[in-house]
Amino acid sequence: MRILAISKKVLTELLRDKRSLALLFLAPILVMWLMNVAFSVSTETKVTFAAVDVPQELSASLDKLDHISLKAYDDKSTALKALKDEKADALLVYKDKEHYEIAYANTDPSKTSLTRQTLKSTLKQGQIQDLIKQLKKAQKTAAKQAQAGNRQVPQTQPQQIKPADSLQSKVKLSENYIYGDKDTTFFTKMIPILMGFFVFFFVFLISGMALLKERTSGTLDRLLATPVKRSDIVFGYMLSYGLVAAIQTTVIVLSTIWLLDLQVVGSMIDVILINILFALVALSFGILLSTLAGSEFQMMQFIPLIIVPQLFFSGIIPLDTMADWVQSAGKIFPLYYAGHALSKVILHGTNLLSLKDDLFILFLFLLVLTILNIIGLKRYRKV
Repeated sequence: MRILAISKKVLTELLRDKRSLALLFLAPILVMWLMNVAFSVSTETKVTFAAVDVPQELSASLDKLDHISLKAYDDKSTALKALKDEKADALLVYKDKEHYEIAYANTDPSKTSLTRQTLKSTLKQGQIQDLIKQLKKAQKTAAKQAQAGNRQVPQTQPQQIKPADSLQSKVKLSENYIYGDKDTTFFTKMIPILMGFFVFFFVFLISGMALLKERTSGTLDRLLATPVKRSDIVFGYMLSYGLVAAIQTTVIVLSTIWLLDLQVVGSMIDVILINILFALVALSFGILLSTLAGSEFQMMQFIPLIIVPQLFFSGIIPLDTMADWVQSAGKIFPLYYAGHALSKVILHGTNLLSLKDDLFILFLFLLVLTILNIIGLKRYRKV
């Protein structure tokens, strides 16, 4: 009977908590729907070649292929700049009939693999076509000689066009990589975004839980009963937790780079600064939701609503493969801008000045959330 009485008490309290009930049943539905949107996308990989002096036959062959586009450039330096500016995925330069040079951006190894396979198969196809032309030409020559009364075909003619000899003289392909090397994996592209995700997750969780504990224990209520301004409380919490978040963020960044052996093309300081700014955004998010949550249970339920959608629409799954409205919705999450900025610094070596748009939006998130935190504390002030 005592067990039933305790169970009845717990169920009664849970049924009275409408917010917890809503989060308990609506959050899984929302997450499953977001998964459907995120994973029901086109998985076709598209590759763009920047070409310099490439023969017309090869250009035409590449253009005929699905998901392959080729753009011609007048000189190698202009094409290389396009490659570094992400306007192309690979740079193809014609040296001579038996030598091509290709440079891969390699920030997306799946595109590098597709580029390599496509180019090699196209070059091999071209060799076979050349061989067929030579055979047809030899047959015509032999036919003309036979018609002229010379029934004995010279034995040297077919020896010059032996298939084995022609296929052995393969085209030389010199390969270079702007980022990484041939062993770079697809996971490398995900690491900068995952780094930002873990910074956000841990700072959000710790700051939100810590402030919620002070509120539920009555410490915050006693503080609000004094003449201290709400803005002073918010900035005080953000300063103290911000210092802890900065140290935690630095540890996450350095351990990620060291343990995963991540090559950072840009400045390590820039990577840390972007993550610290993003950690402050996570901190203000955690404080805001801790003022809305009634218990630790509700705070935990906010995680699938705040954290999971950001991961889906952060760029790990390319947004350009999704519907237009999904692309717009993905840009309302701060992880999208942090992930983009981190990827630019780590994979492309971009400096902070060139990332002013992403950093401005992160600062805007921080400002708006801080103002909402100050307003949110008004509901708890007793005097």
